[in-house]
Amino acid sequence: MVSNREPYMHIYRGGEVETIMPASGMAIALDSLMQTCGGTWVAAGTGEADREACTDRDTLMVPPQDPKYKLRRLWLTREEERDYYYGFANSALWPLCHVAYSRPRFDPGQWETYKTVNRKFAEVVLSEVTDPRRTIVFIQDYHFALLPRMLKEAEPNLVVSQFWHIPWPNYEIFRICPWGPEILDGLLGNDLLGFHLQYHCNNFFDTVDRTLESRVDLEKFSIFRRERETRVRPFPISIDFDRFEAWAKSLHTERRLRELQHTLNLSGLKVGLGVDRLDYTKGIPERLEAIDIFFRKYPQYQQRFTFIQLGPQSRLHIQSYKQLNALVDSWEEEINSKYGQGRWKPVIVLKGHYSQEEVVAFYRLADVMVISALHDGMNLVAKEYVASRVEGEGALLLSPFAGASRELTGAYTINPYNPEETADAIFQALEDPSEQKAARLAAMRSWVQEHNIFQWSALFFQALIRLPKED
Repeated sequence: MVSNREPYMHIYRGGEVETIMPASGMAIALDSLMQTCGGTWVAAGTGEADREACTDRDTLMVPPQDPKYKLRRLWLTREEERDYYYGFANSALWPLCHVAYSRPRFDPGQWETYKTVNRKFAEVVLSEVTDPRRTIVFIQDYHFALLPRMLKEAEPNLVVSQFWHIPWPNYEIFRICPWGPEILDGLLGNDLLGFHLQYHCNNFFDTVDRTLESRVDLEKFSIFRRERETRVRPFPISIDFDRFEAWAKSLHTERRLRELQHTLNLSGLKVGLGVDRLDYTKGIPERLEAIDIFFRKYPQYQQRFTFIQLGPQSRLHIQSYKQLNALVDSWEEEINSKYGQGRWKPVIVLKGHYSQEEVVAFYRLADVMVISALHDGMNLVAKEYVASRVEGEGALLLSPFAGASRELTGAYTINPYNPEETADAIFQALEDPSEQKAARLAAMRSWVQEHNIFQWSALFFQALIRLPKED
């Protein structure tokens, strides 16, 4: 397994080294997979105590309480992190792939660092390979568009696969990237390349067909280049349903639920919730505008409803993220000054970083979950909320621009670009009969329980194993 973000990191707390799990839907889902399958996970070490927790080979076994697989860390310089992660990956590729009207920034120096870091990961991955013919490399996401080709050129017998967790844009958008052909050629080093949706696969086929000298076979869903074949398939990712359900039922969550109701003054109130990194693709300002309209249009819910936005700050080295952070603060202040009365706050924005178990307590708290993504490959928060609603009731409001909307058909559909529609949907979700909401939720829970992270990985690896046998 190869990813930028590590599944476990180490920090100093009270003078001791402590292991924590970053609140990343992708990392948590793939950690469940690795605990089942075993193997080695290569990732960048980012915790302040990460080096101290490793052996002299930069490795350790995880999870700490019951080790199942090896975590191999590599170390990026500040300049590499700045130009590769905050730079090309998140200032160029991220906005390029998301239709959220933020202009990508293409910097030649950052592109060179992106290539350097991909080579650095390639060297570490290859150092972990003992038998290329018996090794599968599973690469995660847009941070490593060049890595597959690097690995294949070094070890042609390696089986290399990748899952691209974000959308793939259409050709007219992708063609503005100055290094588009190199990115495509890098991805075609994979034996199998997965996206969330067939729509993303179709965009990728069209982009390759119009950019590179290659042969696209739409009957086999394959691309042939340099006498090699890359299969491209949709695999909608999911979560470890049982893990979230167990967290939701735990005594720790029950205690935390009561604490939150007390400390946030929520007793007797209906609660709405948003859970996102502060990212412009998530539609958070649009969501807060809808909350403003909701309280204006339905004043009977003033002092009866509070909306909580969990929004850990992210990528503040990038100007657009700084501006978003300020805009969210502005919306919170405006709504609370306009409608707040006494101890009641209409909106509570919490920007701290919470563990996944703590987030589950917020899921349990929320009568209404609002996901107003402007563009999202999947959005695992939607599935996490559904899995955590063990009491059998809860309303999910979901943007059609998130991949999860194709599967979670029991959700209330909202257009984030129409805040009045979102406000009306919140009202409807609060007013609809409990039996109706319970039926919607039950259908979604059943879907997520069946189509979980283990089924996702089984389908992916079955497709990978079948590759040499397909005509």
